[in-house]
Amino acid sequence: MSLHVDRTGSGPDLVLLHGWGLHSGAWGGAIALLAASFRVHALDLPGHGLSATMPAASFEQAVEAVADAIPRDSLVCGWSLGGLFAQRLARDHPDRVRALALVGATPCFVERDGWPAALKASTFGEFESGLATDLDATLARFVRLAALNGTDSRAAIRVLARQLGERGMPQGAGLARALGWLRDTDLRDDARRLEQAAVVIHGRGDSLAPIEAGRWLAAALPNARLVELEDCSHLPFLSHRGAFVQALESLHG
Repeated sequence: MSLHVDRTGSGPDLVLLHGWGLHSGAWGGAIALLAASFRVHALDLPGHGLSATMPAASFEQAVEAVADAIPRDSLVCGWSLGGLFAQRLARDHPDRVRALALVGATPCFVERDGWPAALKASTFGEFESGLATDLDATLARFVRLAALNGTDSRAAIRVLARQLGERGMPQGAGLARALGWLRDTDLRDDARRLEQAAVVIHGRGDSLAPIEAGRWLAAALPNARLVELEDCSHLPFLSHRGAFVQALESLHG
């Protein structure tokens, strides 16, 4: 069984890795813009979208499944959960990752000692219990938090809410597994070893991955620059599409 991948455009290979709870359709109209400069490979991650039944018992297994599905020498763009995949791919499969674009990304989503630029563990606990008791309400809360503090947040909420069910409603078991990856993964020790050219694209109003996490990444990665966006939430590819596309084109191979 292989991951679902939508491909379009021509040029250097660009891999798009979406965030938790969604699928590759979340990139919306940005894909058409990017396809003018790249051969775009938009994946549905294990447990999501049309890859919902793809087995991946661990984050490491899921990363290997993604590595098997992408071309060599790709620009790998990861948003949120996809940003964790992108960072680990860059470490474990440098032949696959020519450059990195990290969008609303962090090396570590949950607060730890010495790492306050993250969500509280109690917030993750609420999401985990919510998946078991009220999946729809939990997904709605996630969508609201993703759009919070951004330009035209109501429109962004409508877009994401519509996209959730476009490839079948997400299943609780797969989402719970992926939420565990978000909770448990800490890639801070890897950042300074990732030699690829990188751009970190981050909204100053991001409520799921605080701007301080994006600034930390941009400073820790040896060859990175930061694109910091005003009036922007966790969804820069929706609210600031032009700046998002321009940042990826700056890494054109």
